[in-house]
Amino acid sequence: MNRSRAAADPGRRRFLQGSGAAAIAGWLSWPAVRANDDVVLSASPARIDLGAGDGTDVWAFNGAVPGPTLRVRQGQRLRARLENRLDAESPVHWHGIRIDNAMDGVPDVTQPPVPPGGAFLYDFHVPDAGTFWYHSHRFSHEQVGRGLYGLLVVEEETPYPVDRELTLVLDDWRLTEDDQIAGDFGNLRDVSHGGRLGNWITVNGASRPDIDVMPGERLRLRLANTANARIFTLRVADVSPWVIALDGQPVTPTTLEAGRVTLAPGQRADLVVDVTLEAGARAAIDYVHDRGVLNVASLVAGAGSAPTTPREPPPPLPRNPLIETLELDTALDIRLVMSGGAMGTMASAMFKGREVPIRELVRDHGMAWSMNGVAGMPEVPLFSVERGRTVALEIVNDTRWPHAMHLHGHHFRVIGYNGETLPDSPWRDTTLMFAHDTSRLAFVADNPGRWLIHCHMLEHAAGGMLTWFEVT
Repeated sequence: MNRSRAAADPGRRRFLQGSGAAAIAGWLSWPAVRANDDVVLSASPARIDLGAGDGTDVWAFNGAVPGPTLRVRQGQRLRARLENRLDAESPVHWHGIRIDNAMDGVPDVTQPPVPPGGAFLYDFHVPDAGTFWYHSHRFSHEQVGRGLYGLLVVEEETPYPVDRELTLVLDDWRLTEDDQIAGDFGNLRDVSHGGRLGNWITVNGASRPDIDVMPGERLRLRLANTANARIFTLRVADVSPWVIALDGQPVTPTTLEAGRVTLAPGQRADLVVDVTLEAGARAAIDYVHDRGVLNVASLVAGAGSAPTTPREPPPPLPRNPLIETLELDTALDIRLVMSGGAMGTMASAMFKGREVPIRELVRDHGMAWSMNGVAGMPEVPLFSVERGRTVALEIVNDTRWPHAMHLHGHHFRVIGYNGETLPDSPWRDTTLMFAHDTSRLAFVADNPGRWLIHCHMLEHAAGGMLTWFEVT
């Protein structure tokens, strides 16, 4: 190992490798790009400092990981030109944004893949305010794992009453002894188990930050989990955070139980924090794992005499223009069973029109999972539904692994989990399911086009766990 923070603190990587946890990187305040004019996103190789050594070779948008934070006002138009300077095809998916299907960024479904040296103009209006993100959707398990992602912030028409906003973009890297990205993308163990878990975590692309704050100020923290597979449970100590939005959609402001929030890959959360710290005091942000706790960042109070008592509870965010009335009595009922993976019971699955035994699927095609008995992208949709109809989608996790199920183009409510009715669940675009659990989602199919449903543990999607539906 070269001279690096990991070399100076080898216990950090041992903890991560042994427990499945990861070291969290530092605080960088990346400049935001105000999307009043056309934005250029240049995908290219870059070398950056992840806080692990003398530099790591990555793939990046505009030379940085994460890429530039794009900021646009709700209802405005975003025009972003992707310029592909990689030696690989690479489109952009706008995760969580309810946009025109042609702009969704899924190659061979909504657009042709953008070739090396090619370009594509994404041009759409943003209907919802909230915290979203963008990332490559071609061989995502590798391209996102190499750094091709960034944050998209859609601001409310009336600024939310906080003193300051901070973005915390979490990622999980698998680094070699010389601090380079391990090239074992899509290996059988990752595909068939929990996905690609790394040994080095970053926040905004750097390592273990001290985040400067002022006593008495109110902060809005925009959190996003961009990791391939790691589920982050974060604990914010010594302050009392309120959650005000999940996956970009407002929720009733609520204090977090034990100061904790869990984010599956692809999920986001907006928190409000009152800095009730004396000058010089620190509030830890920890990653809580079943085998330990790892400090990933700290809020550090600077000098000042502002009051350090909590303010009144934060106000709710204005609702986004979702169709919220779910007509469950006339809903289209769909059942989706996920099978496969290590220690699973899947003996075979349909693949490209024929039944293939599991050994052949894994050996010859890298497939380890199926959805309703089909491995990989099927030729026909899971369902077709007329625009405006409610869909009730029951997902059965008949595997021994958790899955972060992501729905393109729509938001949904989890209306039932393991037989229990959930009447007041928030709107989400990604939901976390654990082994052998059953979840019932409901949404209004109001966005025409062809839309993916897939696991956002990206190796699982690459290994067969994806399908699609059509809104006519």
